[in-house]
Amino acid sequence: MRDQWQILKKVLHRVRRHLATLAAALILATVYVAMSLLIPILVGRAVDCIVDAGQVDFRTLGNILGQILLCAGVGAASQWLMQEMNNRTVYQVTQEVREEAFRHLQRLPLSYLDSHPQGDIVSRVVADVDSFADGLLMGFTQFFTGVTTILGTLGLMVAIRWQIALVVVCITPVSLLVAKFIAQRTYDLFRRQTAEQGELTALIDETVGGLKTVQAFSHERATLEKFDSINARLEKSALKAIFYSSITNPSTRFVNALVYAGVGLTGALSAMAGTITVGNLTSFLNYANQYTKPFNEISGVVAELQNSLACAGRVFQLIETPPMPPEPEHPARPEKFTGAVEIRDLEFSYTPEKPLIRDFSLSVRPGQRVAIVGPTGCGKTTFINLLMRFYDPQGGQILLDGVNTMTMDRRDLRRSVGMVLQDTWLRSGTVAENIAMGKPDATRAEIEEAARRAHAHGFIQRLPQGYDTPIGESGGALSQGQKQLLCIARVMLCLPPMLFLDEATSSIDTRTELQVQRAFDAMMAGRTSFIVAHRLSTIREADIILVMKDGRILEQGRHEDLLRKGGFYAELYNSQFAH
Repeated sequence: MRDQWQILKKVLHRVRRHLATLAAALILATVYVAMSLLIPILVGRAVDCIVDAGQVDFRTLGNILGQILLCAGVGAASQWLMQEMNNRTVYQVTQEVREEAFRHLQRLPLSYLDSHPQGDIVSRVVADVDSFADGLLMGFTQFFTGVTTILGTLGLMVAIRWQIALVVVCITPVSLLVAKFIAQRTYDLFRRQTAEQGELTALIDETVGGLKTVQAFSHERATLEKFDSINARLEKSALKAIFYSSITNPSTRFVNALVYAGVGLTGALSAMAGTITVGNLTSFLNYANQYTKPFNEISGVVAELQNSLACAGRVFQLIETPPMPPEPEHPARPEKFTGAVEIRDLEFSYTPEKPLIRDFSLSVRPGQRVAIVGPTGCGKTTFINLLMRFYDPQGGQILLDGVNTMTMDRRDLRRSVGMVLQDTWLRSGTVAENIAMGKPDATRAEIEEAARRAHAHGFIQRLPQGYDTPIGESGGALSQGQKQLLCIARVMLCLPPMLFLDEATSSIDTRTELQVQRAFDAMMAGRTSFIVAHRLSTIREADIILVMKDGRILEQGRHEDLLRKGGFYAELYNSQFAH
């Protein structure tokens, strides 16, 4: 219960800028309730105009009918305006929270993204935001309308005949107990349901993204079994949540019937005794029906609010995840980016119990080419991530032109570095827009020149619309090699003072690789370059080859020198070229 109050406070904090609209909606709700409560009084007066057969005060009855129509019109208009304001508020809050979540997503550390499935994150930003905004805000207005109706009808019933109203008050706690019973059970069930929905979305997203691999390795059965397992758990939790929320209506209707029967019995006895008129009894019965109806609606709203609070909790959990450490208030910046890199006693691990990089020291002069080799999992890509400050080291320093990268603005650091990774990433847009991602103001001539240098110009011209060809998410129908050529062209366009190449030609055929390698040689001339490669034939010309194992530098030197030593590098090299 305490968690729910905390979540509700966060929701109210985010809707505070819409308080004027909400207040207007509540005023309109009050007008709607007032009109609804006035009509039974008028109906009762109309009934009292019919005294006996042939004794009807038609003039007064006509006036009353006109007043009833007026009240109904004002009530309908108030309800329409109230719903319009509610919808406007819901959509605005949805937009704002989703923008806040997406902006925060850009600032989250890679450690969060690496440890949470993409589908679950998408589910929080899209589906959960919709559910919580719609359920909480719309439910709040319904709740207010219901409470106002209950209080209003109770007051009018006391004014008409307090003895009969006492019967209604005595039966009311039954509805409250039913609502409490349902609320206690639905929150946990809906929270579990939304969590399992996120897990299922993550699996579907993962499977659709890698469907070719799933089919290639005949993994359909195992994937289907995993889907069935999650889906079965979701079915179980959803059915329980739906069951407890669905018993709301029949339970409250039963209480409604008790109230109506009690009012009808005591009212009939009072009418026979002459203490209440037939018209007042008619009004009283209408009020008894109006009094019990909101309990039914409120109980349903309570179940919806539980689901909304569960969804809101998942959204706020994302938004409140600590972002990357903030940028320094007065960031340092090298006077000139020359590409000099010095690493002192670097230490890093993804988890404390598994050290990865330890006692790592290195000095690189401007313009040198540094190749990093070693077995899978030795820390090569992690080292690049530390240089780019995708992760921050737990110990030691990384100096760029004498400035500690921890004191630099990340944007300054990353603007000075170009990356071509083994994993390509292209966004929805044209080919030209993807190449110009790092330099949006580039001219078409600059874009085409960068593509020529990356040997991508030829296949781009063969596309239906050339550089203006739209490509879908992650490159659409382009081959993996073509995607990687576009990523290489992206770096060719910017040409920063430092380059990081992580298996940059892994998806390119041997002939194109030789052409791209020559382009890389021209691009790397005078620029500090770090090259991660498994194919050792591509790094023979490197100025320094770092041989890593278990997060440490075992050997370093030039290709020929390392071969002469006959150490670990020689073993790796000979294992690739032995016949």
